[in-house]
Order: sequence, then structure tokens, then C-alpha cells
Amino acid sequence: MFSKKKITIAYSVEKCQKCGMLRKRKFSEGDVLFDISSKCSSCNGTTRIEKIFAETLEQ
Repeated sequence: MFSKKKITIAYSVEKCQKCGMLRKRKFSEGDVLFDISSKCSSCNGTTRIEKIFAETLEQ
């Protein structure tokens, strides 16, 4: 009867090469798997994109 609206949101997971901290953030255009992405907020090391995935939400 009533169909629920589905929304898919893509995420990227960054991992620091120095301290191993993981950070999940929304996917941004230009993200490539295993690419150096930014500086770590805790130890100032470099982070690499370890995982790109999507989650589907129903409203």
C-alpha cells in the first residue's frame, strides 16, 4: 500500500597509517580506495581510505 522512500548514503572510512585510528565520513567525489586522503586529527599522521560503502535508510 504505502511504499517507503529509500535513501542511499555513501561513506568512506579513513585509517591513519601511524596510530591506526579509524574515521567514518560521508563519501566525497574523488575518493579512491587506498588513496592518501588527509592528515590524522589525533597524531598528525597521514590517512588512507580503507573502505567505501553505502547504507540504505527507509523513511
